Amino acid sequence: MSKKLVLIDGHSILNRAFYGIPDLTNSEGLHTNAVYGFLNIMFKILDEEKADFLTVAFDVKAPTFRHEMFAEYKGTRKGMPEELREQVPLIKEVLQAMNIKTVECPGYEADDILGTIARKGEKEGYDVSLVSGDRDLLQLATDKIKIRIPKTKRGGTEIENYNTQDVIDKYGVTPEQIIDLKGLMGDQSDNIPGVPGIGEKTATKILAAFETVENAYEHIDEVAPKRARENLAENYDLAIMSKKLATIKTDCELDYKIEDATIGNIFTQDAFVIMKRLEFKSMLARFDGDVEVENTVEENFIKVDDLQEAEKVFTQAMNATGIVGMQLITEGQEILAVSLCMDEAHCYAIVKDNFFINDYFLTSKINEMIAAGKEISVIDLKRQLPFIEATESSKIFDCSIASYLLNPLKDSYHYDDIARDYLSLTVPSVADLLGKTSLSKAKDEMQDEVVKMCCYIGYIAFAAKDVLVKRLTQTEMLTLFNEVEMPLIYTLYDMEHRGIRVNREALQEYGAKLADRIAELEQSIYNHVGETFNINSPKQLGVILFEKLALPFAKKTKTGYSTNAEILEKLKCEHPVVAEILEYRQLTKLKSTYADGLQAFIKEDGRIHGKFNQTITATGRISSTEPNLQNIPIRMELGRQIRKVFIPEDGYVFLDADYSQIELRVLAAMSGDERLINAYREGSDIHRITASEVFHTPFEEVTSLQRSNAKAVNFGIVYGISAFSLGQDLGITKKEADQYIHRYFETYPRVKEFLDELVADAKETGVVKTLYHRIRPVPELSASNFMQRAFGERVAMNSPIQGTAADIIKMAMVHVNRRLKESNMRSRLLLQIHDELLVETHKDEIEEVKRIMEEEMMEVASLAVPLEVEVKQGNSWYEAK
Repeated sequence: MSKKLVLIDGHSILNRAFYGIPDLTNSEGLHTNAVYGFLNIMFKILDEEKADFLTVAFDVKAPTFRHEMFAEYKGTRKGMPEELREQVPLIKEVLQAMNIKTVECPGYEADDILGTIARKGEKEGYDVSLVSGDRDLLQLATDKIKIRIPKTKRGGTEIENYNTQDVIDKYGVTPEQIIDLKGLMGDQSDNIPGVPGIGEKTATKILAAFETVENAYEHIDEVAPKRARENLAENYDLAIMSKKLATIKTDCELDYKIEDATIGNIFTQDAFVIMKRLEFKSMLARFDGDVEVENTVEENFIKVDDLQEAEKVFTQAMNATGIVGMQLITEGQEILAVSLCMDEAHCYAIVKDNFFINDYFLTSKINEMIAAGKEISVIDLKRQLPFIEATESSKIFDCSIASYLLNPLKDSYHYDDIARDYLSLTVPSVADLLGKTSLSKAKDEMQDEVVKMCCYIGYIAFAAKDVLVKRLTQTEMLTLFNEVEMPLIYTLYDMEHRGIRVNREALQEYGAKLADRIAELEQSIYNHVGETFNINSPKQLGVILFEKLALPFAKKTKTGYSTNAEILEKLKCEHPVVAEILEYRQLTKLKSTYADGLQAFIKEDGRIHGKFNQTITATGRISSTEPNLQNIPIRMELGRQIRKVFIPEDGYVFLDADYSQIELRVLAAMSGDERLINAYREGSDIHRITASEVFHTPFEEVTSLQRSNAKAVNFGIVYGISAFSLGQDLGITKKEADQYIHRYFETYPRVKEFLDELVADAKETGVVKTLYHRIRPVPELSASNFMQRAFGERVAMNSPIQGTAADIIKMAMVHVNRRLKESNMRSRLLLQIHDELLVETHKDEIEEVKRIMEEEMMEVASLAVPLEVEVKQGNSWYEAK
């Protein structure tokens, strides 16, 4: 059986991967999508081929013989985007770490190198598979050389395979004739000009009759059709040049031996480290536990499952002079182990035995440390609060929150992420150690791995704390961390623990009301179109709208007509059925997500205990999940009515405090625009003032429509809205919208200067900052793609404003919650929804709680403009709002 040699066209596959996969960046800011895609294709090929030898060829910057001969054409290739260019050395680094043979040679392009090696392999009896996106390489196809061309299809990668007969079947020419085909028809993607007016069909017919370009020219009078004959006669030199451009050299002088390309263990330690650094988590599974993390940390891991030894370890921790890295390892409501690390040389995993080393022993020892004022460093404190007695005054440092502040664009802040980003240490993640095994099962069946995981968390919590404090200090975020984010952990935990009461019967009635309206809409839609169909099927709906009803704005995709919300909004005025379809969609989502979906989240106490996430959004806002109570639709009355099912405990009412226009007030304060500041200081109607100025209308004569439009401009400016988007929102032309924005900036000139300064600073530093120094990186500003850069500019304008508002609301939450607890009040903070706080207020404390909410929310920040808060009362969330 022949041995198999796989050859990969490095730049070609890297380029294909770059354009086939959305942009990815790791925590260092490196673009990684091309490398990720390249490796996926390479692994797919290797899995299929079971090859013995592998070589990747790259182009070099030095001019090749074809560049010199045909610089006019090869020199006009589109330049490589910077995001792709920076990944070329990166993929070479990865391949080197995997011990994969790479070849590049000045004077030769990669396809010439590949052609030479492929012919060499064939001659020496190897089966050769050559992987490239360049169809020029089809000229190399034989029964022993297979050309493999990856294609992106339906979001995945499919590979076309070509041996000799496959080329003939597909193109109607032999592999050798591919260069003649390119000579006649050219190749726009590779800047090969070809003969004007001759396409693939005509070129194939000419070659079927005459075999080569030269022979066709010798029999020029016999070439048909007439136009092709005339064009070939006039452009024969161009055809010959194009043929030479397409011809691949197969006799390059290379210092290359196939045996040097033997595939050994490509999943090396060095490769593992790079994969971790690039954050290719899905690829780490390929290492299958064969790679051990080569560091000295594990030498200091100690398993403790004896009560006396556990007592000694806790005593050692209590007496430690410095920080203690600590982590409770839990699953559900159960503690499985505790990690403690007091110095570089000792890291302990105290494993629970359910008898002596039990929950009470572990938590009481930890609580003693907390009560004694020990400085403790953990990862994800909120997850551990149900098991320990910690308060805002406890000396606990949360590494995951610190990591989030330093880079809010990441999607995880686990111990292995922190080790990589701040300790330059590659360590196995939970998935690396345990796979998909649950912690409780692993504790019995994979105890060594559980001990490793436990010790790694404790060690990293210990080792990373000082590094993180230094970085927070350098970025001026230590105060934000200490005074806002850390206290917020306790506030969010309190809110989650308290939950919010739900009226089950009201929820069922709400679902029934929605079902009735949905059924009405369904029948009305069928009546409008004259037939029944699946309204939830975009494909069927598209046929109804754009074929049966012949409505405009049809936009066809691979799966049918687009029927997204943007398209339907455009069609609202075209046919009455469209408005009903939009309402139908909104109500079915309301029913599935809330009327039906909320039922699953109601606990035995009749309350929903949702999760509030602190490390999700890039701007610093809190997000809500399980369920998402921040995303309840309020624009339609039926959507707002879902709030009726949320009710206070008996003997309580809801007080809802809402900031008035907080982001606009932040914009006024941060920009320093005197006119905007004065308007807020005077308590004027800001939207009416803006309408008066923008539309040149006396204040008293501003219409409700003008005020509404001015409101859209005011809030649009905060989000960096474009004239196109504003025009769509207001139903006016882009030109009119552009005039609105221009007049707005004439009215508030300092706002325009401020926003421009934000973008300029972000381009220079790569980040924007809130008033409280929270950073938000803006990598999009350096993108080569115009749309990405435009998005980056909007982010640079909006994030400091939205982030500052988020900081203020977080501080208000902490202050209100703290004040209610310190006053020993029965009232409690339950929810934060964007700009509002909801407090379940005992009826005896209503006036006092109102005063507390107003004082703490209005006085929490000192700005150039006053913060205004409106407090409403009700017997349901709907009434209070």
